[in-house]
This record gives sequence, C-alpha cells and structure tokens, in this order.
Amino acid sequence: MKDFINKLYRNHSLIYKALLFVCTTFLIVYLFPKSGKFKYNFERGKPWQSENLYAPFDFAIKKAEDEINSEKRSIESQAPLYFDEDETVKVTALDAYDIAFSNTFSDSLPRATLNKLKSSGKDVLENLYTLGLLSDTYTFGDDRIVEILSGNVKKRNTVYENLIEQEDLKSFIERKLSSEGLNTYASKFTSIFFDIVEPNLTYNKSFTEKALQDELNKISYTRGSVERGTLIISKGEVVEGDKFQKLKSLQSEYESQVWNEANYNWILFAYTLLVALALLMLLLFLRKYRIEVFDNNTKVTFIFFNVLLMVFITTLVVNYNSEYLYVVPLCMLPLVLKAFFDARLGMFTHVITVLLLGSIVPNSYEYMFLQILAGIVTILTVSELYKRANLFISVGQITLIYIVAYFAFFVIHEGSIETINWNTFLLFILCGLATLFVQPLIYAYEKMFGLVSDVSLLELSDTNTKLLKELSNVSPGTFHHSLNVANLAEASANEIGANAMLVRVGALYHDIGKMVNPNYFTENQSTGINPHDELSSKESARIITDHVINGIEIARKNNLPDRVIDFIRTHHGTSVVYYFYMKAKEMDKDIDSDLFRYPGPKPFSKETAILMMCDSVEAASKSLKNPTSTKIDAFVENIINKQIDEEQFLNANITFKEIQSIKKVLKHKLANIYHLRIEYPE
Repeated sequence: MKDFINKLYRNHSLIYKALLFVCTTFLIVYLFPKSGKFKYNFERGKPWQSENLYAPFDFAIKKAEDEINSEKRSIESQAPLYFDEDETVKVTALDAYDIAFSNTFSDSLPRATLNKLKSSGKDVLENLYTLGLLSDTYTFGDDRIVEILSGNVKKRNTVYENLIEQEDLKSFIERKLSSEGLNTYASKFTSIFFDIVEPNLTYNKSFTEKALQDELNKISYTRGSVERGTLIISKGEVVEGDKFQKLKSLQSEYESQVWNEANYNWILFAYTLLVALALLMLLLFLRKYRIEVFDNNTKVTFIFFNVLLMVFITTLVVNYNSEYLYVVPLCMLPLVLKAFFDARLGMFTHVITVLLLGSIVPNSYEYMFLQILAGIVTILTVSELYKRANLFISVGQITLIYIVAYFAFFVIHEGSIETINWNTFLLFILCGLATLFVQPLIYAYEKMFGLVSDVSLLELSDTNTKLLKELSNVSPGTFHHSLNVANLAEASANEIGANAMLVRVGALYHDIGKMVNPNYFTENQSTGINPHDELSSKESARIITDHVINGIEIARKNNLPDRVIDFIRTHHGTSVVYYFYMKAKEMDKDIDSDLFRYPGPKPFSKETAILMMCDSVEAASKSLKNPTSTKIDAFVENIINKQIDEEQFLNANITFKEIQSIKKVLKHKLANIYHLRIEYPE
C-alpha cells in the first residue's frame, strides 16, 4: 500500500493531466449540440458532387422557409379582428338622449318638428352604435374583417372601415344629419351627442391573437413526400429549386433519425473520440516541443481552460442564433497564448480549437478557413502586445482578412454580390472590437493563474519599482551593472529574435541577491577595503555563489514571476567562481572544484543564455586596460567560447549562428561604451 501511495505521489503531475484531459473532453462533448450530421455537403446553385442519391427512406418534403413565411403573412393579413361590444352603453346613451334633447330644444318649436328632430337624432344614435364606436385608435387595414363579440359569442361581422373612430365622430354626425336635412340643428345635436356618447367597442387583443395562433397552427410545413428508392438528384445536377428542398428535407430527417435513442450512445462515443484525439494532439505537442509548459500543471490547465472557454462561447452562439457566429472573437485565443507563451503554441492551439468547432458550426469549411486564416494573421502581425498601437493595428488587419475572405467565399457561392448580406461585415467589425478586450483579459488571467505577460514585464522593467529602488540604494554598483547588462541583453535578443522584454527584465533583477552582502562584490566596494581579505577562499566562494539563492528568496518574497526568477537561477549556470578557485588551488592542488561551483541549473532558453553571456562579458569588461577593438574582440570570444566549452548552453535552444550574432552585438556595444576611436597620424 505504501509503495502504491509513493507511486501515486511520484506521478501526481501525470495523474492530474490525465484527469484534466478527461474532464475537458467530457465537458466539450457535453457542450456540443445533440444532433446528427448529414454525410453529404451541398450548396444551392452548385453541382451535386457525389454519386446519384436515392432516398434511403420515406420522408416528407418540407416547405421552404420563405414559403412558410409567406403563408404566415397571408394568414396574419386576413385574420379577423375581435372586438367586444358593451350593449349597456347604447341603452344608457338612449336614455340620456331623451333628457338631453328635452333640455336642449325649446318647447316653442312645433310638436311635429320636435318629434321629427328627436326621432332623427335617435336614428343617428342607433346607427352609430350599430356600426360601433371604437374606444381607441388603431392602425389596422380598412379591409380587415372584424368580428363583434358579445360575451365571447360572435354577434355579427363587418370590416374595419365601417367602425367609427372617436376622431371621426363629429364628421359622422354631421353627415347623418345632413342626409336627414337637419343641418340647421347640427351644432345642437353635436353638443348633445358629445355629452352622452361613449365607445361601445373594445379591441379584444388576447382573443384575436389566440384565433390567429390557431390558424397559424393549421399551417402544413410539408408538401408531398418522397418514397424510399426514389432518385433525388443525379451527379452533376445543379442543386436548386425542388431538388434543393428535397435535399434539405432529407438532411433534416436524416439528422433527426440518426440522433435517436438507439444511436445516442454511439454518437456520443464518436464525439468523445474526436475531441479526445484533438486534445491528445495538443498534449503531445506540449510534451515534444514545449516540455517546460507540459511540466507545469498550471500552464496546461490555463491552455485547456481557454480552449474550453472558446468552445463554450461558440456553442452558446450557435444554439442561440448561428447567424451571429462570427461575433465570437476566436482570435483572442492565439493572442492570449502568444502573450503568455509563444506564437507557435498559440497557433497550434488555435488550429486545434477551430477543428473542434468545425464539427458543430454551419458551413464548416468556410468557417475553418476564415478562422485559421485570421489566426495566422494574428500570430504574424501582433508583436509587443504591451504597445496599444500594435493591438489596434492587428485587430484592424484581422477584421480586414475576415471581410475579404468572406466576400470571396460569397462571390464563389453566389456568382455576384447582389444578394450579399452587408450585416455580416458588421459582425466582423464587432468581432474586432471584442478582440480589443484581450488586454483586460490578460490582466485577469495573470491574477487567476499567476502567469506573466509582456504587459507585466513592461511594468517590472520600470526602475522605479520598489525592489529596483532598493537595489539602487543598497547596491548602487550592482544596480548600474544590471542596467548595463539589460541594455546589452536587450540588443542581443533583438538581434536573434528572442523575447527582448523578458530578457531585459531578467537582467534588471538577476543580481538582486547581492543586496544581502553588497560589500562582498567588487562593484559595490567604494572604500577600497575588500572584506574577502579576511576570509578563506571557500568562504568567499560561498558568499559569492549564495547571491543566487538569496536572489531567488528575495524574488519570491516580492512576488516576482517564475519566468523572471529563472534568470536569477540560471545566470551563472554551473560555472565555477574562477578567481577564488584558482586562489584555493594555489594552497591545495587537489581541491574539489565543486566547492566553488554555482548550483545552477544551466540556461534552458535563448533568453537565459543571452543573459549569461551578457552578464559575464559586462562584469569582466571592467578589468580591461587600454581597450582596443582587437582586445575587445578577443575578450568577448574568450569568455563566450569558455562557456560553450563548459557546455553551459547545452540545454538552451540556441544555435551557434545565433551565438555568433550575439558576439557581434557585444563587441559593437563594448566598443561604443569605451568610446574607441581610430588613431590619427600626428
């Protein structure tokens, strides 16, 4: 049992990666839409590329969406409107009319005239309520059929133009009175009616909508059927019209039949295999080409998290409305990974993610082509992300690539630009704007995962940071040395295409361990007193080599990123403190050189190798007397060649050609530092 536990402990990192791999695989499969996939690809207006297609089973021909929408519009335009009639309003108005008429018209008029006037007014009122007076103004068409309800029972029907709106009430009364020859009394009747008339019709919206929905539910979404074995389309035929609709119907029916209960587990298993293979390729890439990332569980988790996040966002959009698919800023993935790692890892992960999404998005070939192209542009254009202008320029280029590629695909498919959907270009612009949020996202990731990006490196390179100000106060000579090394290292990194910002920051902090015993290092000995004179060679060597360990401790206390601490750890590699070793050897020829050796490790990247070379050259250059170009060239060659002979760069992915370029830079820079001039003849 103990051996088993020990074995688990020794392999806990691999076990964690296996669990991460399994969990990510199942989460991605869970997010994928649960529907089958039609095995044929076809496009309207394009020739059928596959063999003759016969119906594999009976299926109904579904109507085209435009056809269904046309039927819906027709039903909606002809659907009756329902109004509730309040019959008590008419009774109340007639009773009020009798009283109002008596109060308005004088008894001095002849009785026959009064009776005629009263009867005519009542006829107008009766006619008004028979037609119906609306309680509100509506925008329905005049020819719309209207059903009048009384207690939810249909009473009569008419058309909307026959109903009286309140704003038309005056003209209606005047028109009716005129037809009766009562224009003389129009003002009095108008006054009476406006006092007593109330609307008797109210629009019953809920009943109207329910009746409309009942009619819409009666729409048939199919027209005809295709029997099994019937030829649907022959090879080379153009996919259009009825053939296109049959293919769409077959595709829909096929996908619904494939994803049934019997096949559910098999399809899930197949999806799991595809996702697992894609993620396995990503792990193998890390294992072979980015072993330092593979060995760091936090970094592997970070990469898988970003892949999962992009799949999650894309599936959300696809499930909501696939028309908005290109709003998803997928290019943020390579941007983020390049900021924290490198371009190659960012591009590989981007391609893997696009391949995963290709199985769930519509027009998968077009989608993958556009996204991979945009990812390549992202990797090629974005450099020094901490510079805001670079990000804006890159986003502009990405958006342009999207637009141009989409335009090309559309013209290929349609043959013209007459029906192009310009709103899609707006989606690409929105995608570009969303990509600009990569910088706050990077900041959030730094806090969540403890990683470091170029943006953080820029902040750390500020010499006014607390730690560097302390270094300048406690060890001014070391601080000046670090600045010189930083300048040399940055120039060297730019020459060979390494991460200049990273190596500069590493150079600024590489000697912070000297703050523990600053006076034991020659650059800080301003009084001429050397405390090493009172120590043995072993003790002196221990103090010198301890500045690496002390530097790591100080860096950790000040929360410096691991990528910066790597420079502190490796800037001397496993070299020997040569001065004290030779001094001790004078006393004891058989003394062990390991007593004077730095703990290491050796540099394991271009950047750490650059720092080791620049640090050694800059420190030793102080001993040059009467420097000339020849002396400087030999001096640089001697120091770096010695490091090569000691195999200090064995673990760094740096070539001899790059080392030669670094030598050239160092020679040029040292010549400038010492202001060498040619000697003019007297």
